Amino acid sequence: MQDQRANLVERIDAEIEKYSLLKHPFYRMWSEGRLTIDHLQGYSKEYFQLVKTVPRLVENISSLAPASYAKSAAISDNLKEESEHIEPWARFASAIGVQASELANYVGDDATNSAVSDLIDTSRSSFEEGVAAMYAYEAELPRISATKIEGLKNFYGIDSADATNYFEIHKEADIRHAQVWRSILLSVPAEKQGRSFAAAVRSLKAQNRLLDSVQQKYVKMNC
Repeated sequence: MQDQRANLVERIDAEIEKYSLLKHPFYRMWSEGRLTIDHLQGYSKEYFQLVKTVPRLVENISSLAPASYAKSAAISDNLKEESEHIEPWARFASAIGVQASELANYVGDDATNSAVSDLIDTSRSSFEEGVAAMYAYEAELPRISATKIEGLKNFYGIDSADATNYFEIHKEADIRHAQVWRSILLSVPAEKQGRSFAAAVRSLKAQNRLLDSVQQKYVKMNC
C-alpha cells in the first residue's frame, strides 16, 4: 500500500515537471532578460491576486482536515507563514515601481481571476484534493524563486532586499511547506488517489493559465 501511495506522489511530480512554470514563455523571458520593467510591473499586480489568496487556500484545506489529523499543527504553521508573505510581495512590487495603493486596488484580469477561482474551488473540494493542489503549487516554487532572483539581479539590476525578499523566503519556506503536503499525500487511501491526482493537474493548469494571462495582457507575444 505504501508503494501505491508513493506512486501517487511520483505521478504528481511527473505532472509538475510536465507543466513546469519554468517552461512557460513568461518565465523563460524573465530568465533570459527579455522582459521590460513594465512587464514585471504588470506581473506583480496580476500575480498578487494569487499571492493574497494563498492563505485562503490553506485555510480551506485546514477546515477540511480530520480533527485527529497529526499534521494539523504543521498546516496551521503553513497558514501563518503564508499570511506573512503578502507584505514581502508588496515590497517587491514597490521596488519595481508599483505603488502600494495601485497594487491594493488592482482587481486582476478576468483570465487571472478565473485561474485563481479554480484554485480556490479545488482547495475546498476535499481535504486530499486541496492538499494535492497545494503540493502542485508549492513543490516547484523554491526553484522558480531562485531563477527569479537571478534574473532580477543579472538582467534588470534589481537586487535590493525589498525586491528579492519574497523570493528568498520562498526558496526556503516552500521546501518545508511542500514536504508537509507530500507527507499527507503519502497517506491518501487508494479510493481517493484519482481525485487527488486530478486536483494536482487542475492546480498546475490554473497556474499556467495565470501566466498566460500575464503574457497575453502585458507581453502579447509567444516565445
